[in-house]
Amino acid sequence: MFRRRSASASKEPAAAGSAGNETTEAPKDKGYTPKKGVPTPKRRESQADLRRPLNAPRTRKEAYQQFRERRAREQQRSAAKSGAPKGEERYFRPQDYGPARAYARDLVDSRRSASEFFLYFSLLIIVLLIALPREMQAPVTYIAWPLMMVTIVVEGVFVSRQVKKYVAEHFPDDGNVRGIGMYAATRQLQIRRLRLPKPRVKPGQPIESAKR
Repeated sequence: MFRRRSASASKEPAAAGSAGNETTEAPKDKGYTPKKGVPTPKRRESQADLRRPLNAPRTRKEAYQQFRERRAREQQRSAAKSGAPKGEERYFRPQDYGPARAYARDLVDSRRSASEFFLYFSLLIIVLLIALPREMQAPVTYIAWPLMMVTIVVEGVFVSRQVKKYVAEHFPDDGNVRGIGMYAATRQLQIRRLRLPKPRVKPGQPIESAKR
């Protein structure tokens, strides 16, 4: 009798201890390493867990809603990509909005400048530095390149001041004129056919005739 009771009594604490270990198991930290005997996850499974999106849909309804939102964003980008070159203001970037910005663009587009050929000049200089012998590279390096940079800086300062002056005269109450000088100088550096929004005036055309 005593042996049976002692044996059953010894089993009960052991069972209680194992149950307590199961319920009060400490949470695994980030650097946890499983013990021996536990199968190590395969590399493909670990990479799949890392690549899983954080906002993965849990239900079919959420998946359909995310699909509709993604499709709407794609349609909006496509419409903006096709509408901005046509001059539709609703598809312009925030820095292109307003009559003052349109007037600044017209001022830049109505004249020719050496700055708009900056990319062509740069490519030409690179080709010359590659093709010419070393003794003939000095004029290109020390004369042509600095002369081009000085010309671009002078033209940028000139057009920036001129645009600021004309915009202040024609649009004194426009609130979207901050940084308009740099805006005009940056547009002048771009190749004419690649400018966005597309130019509304041709070189030499009066700006007044292009006003809406």
